[in-house]
Amino acid sequence: MAESGKRRANHVTCSEHEILEYLNRTEPANRQLCEFKLRHPKPVGILTTSSGKLVELRETTTLNSDSFSNEYFIDFLTHNDAERIPERVVHASGTGAHGYFEVTHDVSKYTKAEVFNGVGKKTRIFGRFSNAAQNLGGSDLVREQKGLAVKFYTREGNLDLLCINLPVFFYRDPIEFGHFVHSSKRNPRTQLFDPSLRWDYVTKRPDNVHGQLWVQSDFGLPNGYRKMNQFPIHTYEINNKHGDKYYVRFNFISNQGIEFLSDEAAAAIGSRDPDYFKRDLYNAIENGNYPSWNLEMDLITLEEIKKLDYDPFDLTRLWKKGTYKTIPIGRIVFNQNPDNQFRDNELSAFNPGNLVPGIPGPMDNVFRGRRSSYRDTQTHRLGINHNRIEINKPLYWKVYNRDGYAPVRENMRDAPNYYPNSFNGPVPYVDPSRPNSRFVIYEPNAVDLEPASEFYNDFLTEDQRQRLVNTTVRSLMPVPPDLQKRVIRLYTLTDVDLGTRVAEGLKKALRMPPPPPPPVLRLTQHYKKDKSRPHHH
Repeated sequence: MAESGKRRANHVTCSEHEILEYLNRTEPANRQLCEFKLRHPKPVGILTTSSGKLVELRETTTLNSDSFSNEYFIDFLTHNDAERIPERVVHASGTGAHGYFEVTHDVSKYTKAEVFNGVGKKTRIFGRFSNAAQNLGGSDLVREQKGLAVKFYTREGNLDLLCINLPVFFYRDPIEFGHFVHSSKRNPRTQLFDPSLRWDYVTKRPDNVHGQLWVQSDFGLPNGYRKMNQFPIHTYEINNKHGDKYYVRFNFISNQGIEFLSDEAAAAIGSRDPDYFKRDLYNAIENGNYPSWNLEMDLITLEEIKKLDYDPFDLTRLWKKGTYKTIPIGRIVFNQNPDNQFRDNELSAFNPGNLVPGIPGPMDNVFRGRRSSYRDTQTHRLGINHNRIEINKPLYWKVYNRDGYAPVRENMRDAPNYYPNSFNGPVPYVDPSRPNSRFVIYEPNAVDLEPASEFYNDFLTEDQRQRLVNTTVRSLMPVPPDLQKRVIRLYTLTDVDLGTRVAEGLKKALRMPPPPPPPVLRLTQHYKKDKSRPHHH
């Protein structure tokens, strides 16, 4: 009787009215499984092992059986042991979306890149939105830079533009990368995010101060992935079919507008939904409210560069107004969520060195370091053949790279595996429009605090300046006194008003009594198995 009732309970069905009511009142992210069942009113197939053996019903349990003769059990158990891959060192926590890029303006005068030419042309893209320092599964509601990496599947190869939501970067020397990351991640002893690490590094490397001001300002905490701009940071060299060179900074400008969260609002949302950014993006796409960004480029000619009074290749500063012109190119639209986030999001591999003809790319030292480092990290995470994984596979490829860990796909079949050869293996092409001259950049070691001062005085409003001070004060509260003094000194050198406000705000905050501990629930009696349930208060 009990067994019969259990079977009936497992086959309870809902009326059509109940299902429709559920779908209408539930957000897309929560009704995904129900929608799958509606699309597949019957099971999608017969269960098998990974080798394709059909699984018989009695093999789906190991109770009262010889479990180690059960191939389904062994196959499933051992696969679970190995189903995780190394998480990204940075930007580990993120989500992906498919979409397209559409050319809206003729820019053939400036670049011969096929992907950016032909008004109305559409190119398939994949984008990955992410937090910079959070571990895989970390909260979206943290004050730090947010990333968007876009892969364009062009007929000339994959073009990867890796962006952050701040228009300036934190350092100019690639040797700083690992130390910068460590200072932004968890304390190796406490396994906690420690503001002392970050502030210590900023004061030891003052070229970080401009980027740090952006993070501590409203821009450091946008209201979701859809409502922020994105910037590939570097100054890119581009060229047209005649070999004429130009220098540009690409910008992705959100068509959803720009919105920010206060620390208080972020804390309230994060306590309820740490995946707020991911959920917002997923639901928007599922509801047909496709997020989009206009792609434009700020452009300077070689002759104009020679007359500038600042370094346009410096990642830690903005270009000065009036020294460049802005040219629209097109727009990116994300209109499809992945069916499987691991397959597309986790297995996606981006490299700023993935460029196409007409976009030779940046020449600064940070970029040179990144194009090597990113390839190395993807090889560590995904294997040497990561560009043959479906989400990374270019539209066309002919290589002499062979073998290694899967996927190798057809492994170039029986074609010659060395170059040059006399037997008609792949051959390179000649690009007559490729510029012959090379532009060399000499970078100074001196730190220029002027861009940070201009951001504070000219970019921010008075209300935004005060919020930046308040955020900085809260961040400095738990750090040692000597480090607090170093931060105040650096901020005073940047701008006297900024340093004075932070010093006064910190002094006032330190005089205030600490907040009371949060309320907790405690047992009012010792728990005993032979007694009734304990009471709580």
